[in-house]
Parts: sequence; C-alpha cells; structure tokens
Amino acid sequence: MNEKELNVFTKIYAQTEALHSEIGLLSRKNPNDGVSKFKLQFINRALREANSILTDEQKPFADFSEFDEDSIPTTSDVTLILAQYLGCLEEIRCANIQTDYNKNWFWKTDGGGSKIPTAPPKKIKR
Repeated sequence: MNEKELNVFTKIYAQTEALHSEIGLLSRKNPNDGVSKFKLQFINRALREANSILTDEQKPFADFSEFDEDSIPTTSDVTLILAQYLGCLEEIRCANIQTDYNKNWFWKTDGGGSKIPTAPPKKIKR
C-alpha cells in the first residue's frame, strides 16, 4: 500500500467506523426504525467507497453493494452490514501493519516499513 492508498483507506475506515457507531446507537434504542434517506445517501456513499477498495473475495457479501433507498432499511439492518464491512476492512488493515521492537504499531508502505503510527490489530480470526 502506498501513502495515497493508505490515506484513502484510513478515510474509508474512519467513516465506516463512525457510521457504524452512530447507527448502532440508534439501533439499540429502536432497532426496527427506518433510516432516513438523508442518512442513507451517506451510508451508501461510504459503502461504494469501501467496495472500490475491497476485492470480490474481500467483500462481506457477493450479492450486496449498497442499500436500496426506496426500501428504507432498518437501523439494525444497517448496523449489521456496516459491522461486516468493518470486519473486512480490519482484515486489510491487519495485513498492512507491523510492530517494531518496542511493540509500537506502524503501517507498512511500499518499500518496507513506515513511521506512520496505527493502533494494534483488533481481535479477528484470519
């Protein structure tokens, strides 16, 4: 991953994580409430961006790319899908980070290690 790709990835990851957090809060209160078209346009934009960097094998579901704005998905539906995308993005992140001798985590970039810090991997099975 080069620095430009890393910048795109971190933006997509952060947006997906924030959307998951926000919709997750709504889902806890009222899981069967519909998501407004206003929110759904931003959710779909984030999903399209995530789909642009995920290969077909990395995508969580082969037959899903974004929500149909006319069917108004529930907050729990959106939370479920965003969680799946976060898991797939985290797998990519884990494949592109490394630790140093002091147990600090950094991004791997083209040409070797970098000094761009990141968080340690989240618990996922590979």
